[in-house]
Formats: sequence, C-alpha cells, structure tokens
Amino acid sequence: MTKQERTRNSRPNGRQERKRNAGVERSVEGAREARSAGRVDSAMSDASVSAKRADVYSRITAEIIAAIEQSTGEWRAPWFHNGTNIARPTNVASGKRYRGINTLALWAAGFAAGYDNGLWGTYKQWQDAGAQVREGERSTTVVLWREIQASRQADNDDDGGDGHRRMFARAFSVFNVAQVDDYERPHSPVLPESERLAHAEAFIANLGVKTVFCGSEAYYRPSADTVFMPPFASFRDPASFYGVWLHENGHASGAKHRLDRDLSGRFGSAAYAAEECCVEILSGLVLADLGIAHHPRPDHAAYVASWLEVLKDDPKAIFTAASKAQQAADWMHAQQPQAEEMAA
Repeated sequence: MTKQERTRNSRPNGRQERKRNAGVERSVEGAREARSAGRVDSAMSDASVSAKRADVYSRITAEIIAAIEQSTGEWRAPWFHNGTNIARPTNVASGKRYRGINTLALWAAGFAAGYDNGLWGTYKQWQDAGAQVREGERSTTVVLWREIQASRQADNDDDGGDGHRRMFARAFSVFNVAQVDDYERPHSPVLPESERLAHAEAFIANLGVKTVFCGSEAYYRPSADTVFMPPFASFRDPASFYGVWLHENGHASGAKHRLDRDLSGRFGSAAYAAEECCVEILSGLVLADLGIAHHPRPDHAAYVASWLEVLKDDPKAIFTAASKAQQAADWMHAQQPQAEEMAA
C-alpha cells in the first residue's frame, strides 16, 4: 500500500516517502471498562505477574494467528471489515467499545466464526442480561489492564516512600451474542451512506494535515508534513478513497510534533513493517467508527504472510502495534470539534 521514494532510500538516515497505488506504548483499557467487565484482584509476586502477562500475550496472539490461518482462501488480517455493526466490538454490560488489542482479538474471532454482530460479554454479564451462553461454546480472550500503587517494603525505609505504579494484566473470557440464547438484540440504526461519507470527509479534514490532490500515487511526505492523493475519480469507490486518505493521515499522525513514531524505516525493514501494521490497524479502527468499509489491498496476502511471521516470533508485537494504533485513533478523535465541546 505504501512504498519508499527511491531517492530517499539511498540516504542512510533519510525520512521515508510512503506511497500507495490508488485503487500502541501500551493498550490500556480504562478502569471503568474493567469494572464493567468484572475482575478478581489478587496479590502476585513480580515473577508471577511476569509469567501471567507473558501467558496473556501468547494466548491472545495465538488466537489471532489461528483466526487468520483458518480463514478460507487467502489469509486475511482481522482489521478489515464491511463497516457494519460487527466492525466495532462492544461490551454488552457497559455499552462501551473495546479498544486496542481487544478489538483485534474480537475481530479475528468474529471473522473466523462468521459472526454478524459485534456484541460481546463475559459469562456472568450475559447471565445478568437475562441470557445464557450455550453449552460447549468456545470463549475468546480479552485483556484489561489495571494500574496499582505498589508501596515500598524495604526494611530500612522508615520514611514510608511513595512507592511506584505497576500495570497488571487481567485476562477475561468473553462470548459473542451469537453464542447465547434468550437475548433480544437491540436495533442498530445505520446512517445512509451519503451521510457516513460526508462525516468521513469532515473527520479527515479536521485532522489539519495538508493534502495535495495530484498524480497517481498516495503517500505522506514527512519532510513537508503533507499527504499527496490522487483525485477522487481515480478510486474504484468512495470507501477506497477515504480508506487510502485516512491511511496516509495515519502516517502523518506519527510526525515528531504529533505522536512521534519512528517514520525512518526503509521499505522491507522491521521499522517500516511496524509502521505499516500500526497504520493498517488504525485505519480499521477509525473506519469502523465512521461506518466505512475497510477493504484489503491488492498485495494484502503477501503482507499478511510477513505479519504472521512477526507474530509467531514475538507474541508482544501485535500488542505494540495495536497500542500505537489506538493512540493514533484517540488523537484523530481528539481533533474533532465535538471532542472540544465535550471537554469544555
């Protein structure tokens, strides 16, 4: 979807020019979401915390890998969707959307199982909603992070230090609404396509990144802090146009004066792949919020094959990418006028 400008590739430390043919540091679920999902607190040693955290990484990564590999035909990354209500996984108890790595995990599970709704909950949450998870149904893992204050216990510490804060990962098993009985699904109205596209146009414009419409390739140029886009007529449909435009603005979100991600990687490098993965996930998250479909690109199968290698080698890789993607999605939403009104 993107490629280096060849003249930039020849410079050892040059910024990359990201092109495309026309056509996280942590993902942290808020304490409020943790309360709605339920949790069991227990004291754990540093060693046990590390082991549990590693198990959570491995468990969720393994589920995402399995979902990708189980898909029929070409491999498909879980962040592609049709823009419907399954596109944004939501908790049945709180009504809030899942975030970061949890969104990816639930996308992957939903895609593999063929679910048509993005409503999820724990066994108890479904019971509280008057429903019952069917016997034999397989759960999907999500993780919530909780920040706690750890006091210092040194024998010679007489002044009672302030201690430090730690992040604890809690894994939970959730089930999709398609896996339960006795639950009446709420009606989810969908805005007309014309309204959704107009909203997408305004959303991207509000990001404040300069866009020049010209040529036949789409890319972000860090040195000019400018997105270059082919004309609207060059794309097969409106969803493709807004998807590409949002993707390139996703790269712009990593500029030094914004979120300061590493944009220096050359095509084929680990840094380049990490940035592409982050922005692909970001595009999936925000397009889902906007109700716009996120379609795979022509070279998607090759990219997924390389991503699968990374996931199998490093269980934390997808967590990092999802965390940075969620951070960028939050930044994009914070640029919208309604965000300022809500904060006032």
